[in-house]
Amino acid sequence: MITVDLRSDTVTKPTPEMLAAMMSAKVGDDVFGEDETVAALEAKAAAMFGMEAGIFCPSGTMTNQIAIKCFTQPLDELIADQTAHVYRYEGGGIAFNSGVSTRLLNGDRGRITAEMIAPEINAENIHFPNTSLVVLENTVNKGGGSCYTLADIAPIADLCRDKGLKLHLDGARIFNALANTRDKAVDYGKYFNGVSVCLSKGLGAPIGSVLLADAATIKYARRIRKVLGGGMRQAGFLAAAGIYALDNHVDRLQIDHAHAHILAEELGKLNWVISVMPADTNIVLFDTVEPADYIIKKLNEKGIQCMSTGPNRIRFVLHLDVHPEQVEYTVSVLKGL
Repeated sequence: MITVDLRSDTVTKPTPEMLAAMMSAKVGDDVFGEDETVAALEAKAAAMFGMEAGIFCPSGTMTNQIAIKCFTQPLDELIADQTAHVYRYEGGGIAFNSGVSTRLLNGDRGRITAEMIAPEINAENIHFPNTSLVVLENTVNKGGGSCYTLADIAPIADLCRDKGLKLHLDGARIFNALANTRDKAVDYGKYFNGVSVCLSKGLGAPIGSVLLADAATIKYARRIRKVLGGGMRQAGFLAAAGIYALDNHVDRLQIDHAHAHILAEELGKLNWVISVMPADTNIVLFDTVEPADYIIKKLNEKGIQCMSTGPNRIRFVLHLDVHPEQVEYTVSVLKGL
């Protein structure tokens, strides 16, 4: 039986070439600032996105939480969409780590606009928390991989500058967004105070995320990373995987998007599927007549692993370890249910 793991793009294994790069990495103690491979990854990612500096962390949750801590003070409030990963899937870290409240908006598949944000910015009043930060997610996980373009982001950035707010990007799948929109990564530095770039999702590295910002923010971020327990030592072995991923796994994301489109198109033809979200990138979300857990059990019996994101909603995520013959097999199983 063919096994197809569509649970997440975090399940990928390093390729032989990536493993070779990891094993040949030059390493040192990164907490002492002596790991040249980590430094090279941080500089490379910062340059790619037009930012001054970067800091390598174990996870995207940590880079997001460090950014929120850098850009807010206790009793502040941040604005985000109600589906935002920083709010839903980071363990309540906004409140626990930063003492900050969250104003949630109902965007279009997770995408919010300047017109939505503007009226939610609190006036100066001791009864209200101080609005200090806006967080965007690109792509939006719960939006089925929906994307912001830079044209969408520009008016939000203008509003934040006018109102004295910081703007952070949870770019867990930012390269998937770029593959779809054809925007340039280097232009992101014009709009955001912080950008979190995940290496362990679509790019296939085994671990890691890089927070990008100006040099002063990253200097403070190193202190916060230490407090959170994220100071790693000979982390260059992991950073080397990130460098390899940035050099070799970005262009191939179009393959994952094509696979997602095939599955979305076939799902739309099935009588046990109610609806399918547009598959803009590598995520397919669809609603089912029967409970999601029942469908997932049937798929598991055929060697296809996936997850539910609601009582009748299932998620497929395509990645570099899903090959064309596995997509064909998945389509045949879906048709046979």
